[in-house]
Parts: sequence; C-alpha cells; structure tokens
Amino acid sequence: MVMSVLEEMRIRSLGVIDDAVVELSPGFTAVTGETGAGKTMVVTSLGLLLGGRADPALVRIGAKNAVVEGRISVPDGASAVVRAEEAGAELDDGVLLISRTVSAEGRSRAHLGGRSVPVGLLAELADDLVAVHGQTDQQGLLKLSRQRQALDRYAGDAVAVPLAKYAGAYRRLRAISTELDEITTRARERAQEADMLRFGLDEIAAVEPRPGEDVELAAEAERLGHAEALASAATAAHAALAGNPEDPEGIDATTLVAGAHRALEAVRSHDAELGALAGRIGEIGILLGDVAGELAGYADDLDADPLRLAAVEERRAALTALTRKYGEDVGTVLTWAEQGAARLLELDGDDDRLGELTAERDALRAELGGLAQALTDARTEAAERFAAAVTAELASLAMPHARVSFEIRQTEDPEGVEVGGRPVSYGPAGVDEVELLLAPHPGAPPRPIAKGASGGELSRVMLAVEVVFAGTDPVPTYLFDEVDAGVGGKAAVEIGRRLAKLARSAQVVVVTHLPQVAAFADRQLLVEKTNDGSVTRSGVKVLEGEERVRELSRMLAGQEDSETARAHAEELLATARADR
Repeated sequence: MVMSVLEEMRIRSLGVIDDAVVELSPGFTAVTGETGAGKTMVVTSLGLLLGGRADPALVRIGAKNAVVEGRISVPDGASAVVRAEEAGAELDDGVLLISRTVSAEGRSRAHLGGRSVPVGLLAELADDLVAVHGQTDQQGLLKLSRQRQALDRYAGDAVAVPLAKYAGAYRRLRAISTELDEITTRARERAQEADMLRFGLDEIAAVEPRPGEDVELAAEAERLGHAEALASAATAAHAALAGNPEDPEGIDATTLVAGAHRALEAVRSHDAELGALAGRIGEIGILLGDVAGELAGYADDLDADPLRLAAVEERRAALTALTRKYGEDVGTVLTWAEQGAARLLELDGDDDRLGELTAERDALRAELGGLAQALTDARTEAAERFAAAVTAELASLAMPHARVSFEIRQTEDPEGVEVGGRPVSYGPAGVDEVELLLAPHPGAPPRPIAKGASGGELSRVMLAVEVVFAGTDPVPTYLFDEVDAGVGGKAAVEIGRRLAKLARSAQVVVVTHLPQVAAFADRQLLVEKTNDGSVTRSGVKVLEGEERVRELSRMLAGQEDSETARAHAEELLATARADR
C-alpha cells in the first residue's frame, strides 16, 4: 500500500538550530544527540508544520523569523491531496511542500504547495498525515472521539455495517425533527401566513384578471378618451386622400396620383425607365385607396361612448388595486396567485403532515435505539480484544503489571433514544462514550489514560496502542518524543523492536536517549552543536557504519572509544538486523 512519507525538513533560526536539514527514512528514523543539542526542535518543527501554535520565543536570538519547510510525498487521491488542491496548492511530482514562518514579533504565515493558506488548514491536514506522541504534546488517542474512532476501525465491519445504517437513520431523524420543530414552533406564524394567502387569493378571484388585460384596457382607455380628436383627424385624412363629397371641386391625393399615372401610361411603351415609374405610381394609387378605405372604416367604428370609457376606467382601477399588492402587472399577480395557492395547500396540510412526521419520527427513534444497541454490543466485544492486545504489548514495555481497558458508557437523557430500557443521549456515531483506561499496577483503579499515567508511561501506552492498531489507523507517520522515558535494559530493547514493527506499516520518527531503541532504526540522525552552541547545516547528519557505532557507544557508556561499549553497540545493531 502506498502511503504518505515525510521526506525531509529544513529548519532555520529555530531555537538552537541555525540552519539544518533533517532527512527522514520511510521506515524508522531515530534522532539522537547530547542533552540540549536540539533534538526536541525536530518535534517542535513538525508541530509548526502541522499548524501548531507559533511561539515567537522559538525564534533564534538575532533572527527576524524562524522558518520550517517540509517535503511530504503523498499518493494520488489521498484526502490530504484533495484538500490541498481545493486550497489551490500544487504538487511537485507527487510531493507536497509545506512552509511555516514565525516572526520575532509573533506573526505567523503558512504556505502549502506554493500557495499562502490559513494556518488552520495545516492543522486539518495533520489529522490525516501525522500522529505526535510526546511528553507535553499527547495527541490523537487522548481525545475521546479519537478513542471511539480507533475502536470502531479496529472492530472493522462488525461496527462499520450497523454504524452506516445508524448514520442514515440518524440523518433522516434529524431532518424530520427539524421539520417538526418548524411546524410546531411556527404554528402561529404559519396560520397567519395561511390567512393572508386566503385573503389575497379571494381578492384576486373576485376580480378575475386575464393575462394581458391591463395592457389592453390601457390602450382602449387612451383611445376612448380622445375619440373626438381621433375621429376628426381620420375624417380630415380621408378627405385629403379620397376627396370630400361636400366639395366636389376639391383636389385630393387619389385624383392627383391617378392623373400622374394616366400621363405616364400613355407613353410608357416608348421608354422602359418611364414605364417602371408608371408602375410605381400605380402601386401608390392602390396603397392610397387602401389607406383611405381604412380611415373611413376607422371613423365609422370609433366608439365615443362615455359609458364604455367609465366602465374601462373602473376595471382598470380594480386591476391597479391588485398590482399594488401582488405584483407589478397582471401577469405577476397571476403568478403570485399560482404560487400562493400551492403554498396554502402545503400550509393547510400541516395537521396531516404533523401526524405523518410524528409517526415516522417515533418509528425512527425505535429503529435508532436498536441500531445503537447493536453498535454498543459490537464495540464492547472489540474493546475486550483491543484492550487485551494492548495489555500484552505493555508487558514487554517495562509495564508488566499494567492493565488497559475500555469504559463504554451512555448518558441518560429524557429526550434521547431508548437503549437497554432507558433513554440515553445520542449523536451521529451512536450513544456510546468510549474511554481508554489504564491501571498502571495491581490494586490501582482504572483511570483515563490522560490521568492514570506518567508522561513516559503514557508514551508507551500510545506506542502499544499504535502497534496493535497498525494497519487500521490511516495516519501514515508517527512521531514519538521521549517514548523511552524511565526505561532501560531489556524493556528498552523491546521498545525498539516494537517501534520497528510499527514502521513496517507506517513511517516512524523517534527522539530517543536509548541506544537500544536507536539500534532498531532504519536511519539514525545525530543532532550536535557547534562550539558557539548552535546547530548548523552540518549539525544534523545521517550516521552510517563506524559513525553509528561510535554514537551508540556514547549513548551506552558516555565514551565513544570504549571497547566494551563498542562491542555492546555492535551487538545491538546485529540483534536489530537479525530481528528485521
């Protein structure tokens, strides 16, 4: 399976680090060095890349800002890639570039794939990319929601199948409950809305407007209001075109055009051009005759009845009363009436709808209770297996008497769903609150892991959980800081062995003081200061061969050239190679 890999980080002006590059292995990388050399800056740097809080005190004295840059190779289609591309980030040949800058004044900037992004986006990506476990920064499984999610993923289909059914029923119940709340809490408003719609629809129905009627009546009112002027103009125009019977000697346009046409007709055979003009004049004569006839008909048909004008104005007033309330014109009034009728039908059906929704809600609540019980049963069974496996891992991590268990509980809620004969609160993932408990020694009561373990114990619990959970947790990179606190000897070897086991399915980065742990690493990085107390580019280097033996010797005996320490270091490396 292709997974994301943090390839390298470049750190500048952060704490004791001046300018250094940290090259990481796809498998298990151990970061070692003297106390105070700056190893924890690796953890701090990664925290900044993952959207952690920017502390201006981290900026190296004399520098304007601290900069951390990271290269993460990510497979196509990964959720981190999708989210990054949505933010406008671009990948460089399958590699996502992340940058975080912290100024000495406290300002912070983040860049993702060459694009400036909110720091919060880096924190979103962190959930899919890296899990950090350290003395002061225990993430992931300390959150109750993450503990439940971890248990669910460990359980597999036994939980996934009923959870999918539960989630669907839960969403439907939420939608129905929302609609019920709207109907019941807004009952008075909806009744008022229905009354207003009825009044409006009755008012429109009483007038019975027709589409386009307002335009037609406006034109008719204009014509009736100027009937005398229109009749006089039409009569005068007709006389000018066709003559006035009362003035037989008068000259009209029709007579003149007819005379012109006769004059040209007499000679048109002698010239084609003149013949064409004669034809055009003939057409004019025909057109004049048609217009004169229409003018005569218009004058005869014109209705100057003042009673009709009064009726038109009264109808227009009725339509205007509607358009003032329901639309700009009769067309929009009719649209309002159509929509209002549909809405009124919906509102009038509230009582029936209320009964249907209530019945469906009650049925869904009962179904949800049954699915929630199935979830609880599946989680309880998986929790026993998960806790037993983690407890077995702890026995090899210097915690032989520690016991891990899960508490799966529900909270009573009168408004909840009924599970096991009592109403309990519920959410999108069921009714269970899942909490990981630890009893570090016999006789100690199980307590939440955040309260029942010291920092070193907590890191080992996290390591044990991650080893058991390897292959099912989607986080591809784990960073452990001080996972070996308070441990030595054989237990330290087992910690190294288990980190190597975890690295078979994920990338593991460990800041450690123990040579037994470092020996199991695929790559060992040494962080060392220069004489001026800073870590430069040459101060973080990959150890191989003799250099790695010398560093393990120093970690074992405080002496790089001790023959006994060297022999022990070589033995550790041989043991680790054989185990792999």
